Amino acid sequence: MTQPAPPHNPLPPNPQLPTCIAILGPGQMGLVCAGLLAERTKVLLWGHDTKELDILAQSRRSSRLPGFHLTPSVQCVRNDDQLASAQLIISAIPVQFTRAVWRRVGAFLPRDAGVVCVAKGIETTTLLRPTQVIADTLRSSGFDHPDQPARPIATLSGPTIATELAKRLPAAMIAGCDDEIFAQFVQQIFGRTWLRVYTHTDVLGVELAGAVKNVIAIAAGICDGLQAGNNAKSALLSRGLAEIVRLGTAMGASPATFFGIAGVGDLATTCFSPEGRNRSCGEALGRGRKLAEYLASTPHIVEGVETTRAVLELAQKYRVQLPIVEAVHAVLFEHQDPIQAIGQLMAREQKAERIG
Repeated sequence: MTQPAPPHNPLPPNPQLPTCIAILGPGQMGLVCAGLLAERTKVLLWGHDTKELDILAQSRRSSRLPGFHLTPSVQCVRNDDQLASAQLIISAIPVQFTRAVWRRVGAFLPRDAGVVCVAKGIETTTLLRPTQVIADTLRSSGFDHPDQPARPIATLSGPTIATELAKRLPAAMIAGCDDEIFAQFVQQIFGRTWLRVYTHTDVLGVELAGAVKNVIAIAAGICDGLQAGNNAKSALLSRGLAEIVRLGTAMGASPATFFGIAGVGDLATTCFSPEGRNRSCGEALGRGRKLAEYLASTPHIVEGVETTRAVLELAQKYRVQLPIVEAVHAVLFEHQDPIQAIGQLMAREQKAERIG
């Protein structure tokens, strides 16, 4: 019997710091990553909006992250071919735009450059997770040859409110990858005295937790907007976690993942932080604003909105019940009044508590 081939690792056992890291996307997390990584190596920050990038290059500031000053050494690049020198790629592109961006720049990225994805969500057209979208795009576009070992792609997730990370407040994150050596490499690159990075091999669980918690955060924001109180909000968070565990285990993730930093840790931060964009969206809806009006007024992409569609499709595919997700979907896309949605959740048949 032939032995399986060992996993492909383009990095040595004791990897050195890359001489050049490219970051795709000058959003909040892209900016935070740029500032963090530029402390140790050369950083290229790429964006599709040349006007925004020019302003950032000149002022070193962005309206996306007030108070943040981009390190002078970070080079803002507009031309795709400037990415060719990167040894590591950080993908900070919102999930619904990830495929288009990687189709555009993939041909210019070195075939042996690993990828770290910091986006959270589910692609609505395919129901793929962010790392899956990147891998699928590289293969389908011919940038990664099917006969060659796949490049390592990791997810970096957890409680990551960008404004707090920009201030270097204490935080913890998860580097999830089925390639443990690459996960440790990411851990080494991002770890700081104020930022603790744990490794994890359950990429499915880590990414699913990061996606579904945004939907639950919208529900938590609706509670805030309705002034339903902390009792209701905490109960919603607990039952929201149960729904994440239920869907995750049905899809093959480890239940334990959802009780760690990537699961309940990220969920708690997103639901309670006043700066969480998904929670803020829900709060606006609870106060009576229309979804289209709110989305048009915010400079940020509220990932949980489109993710709600995808998560509900996943629930139907795997035949699990997600009442809170269903309620959020009804408020977002079926014009249901938030008060009515809360009432229907409370009127559900009483039963024994079950997690998962």
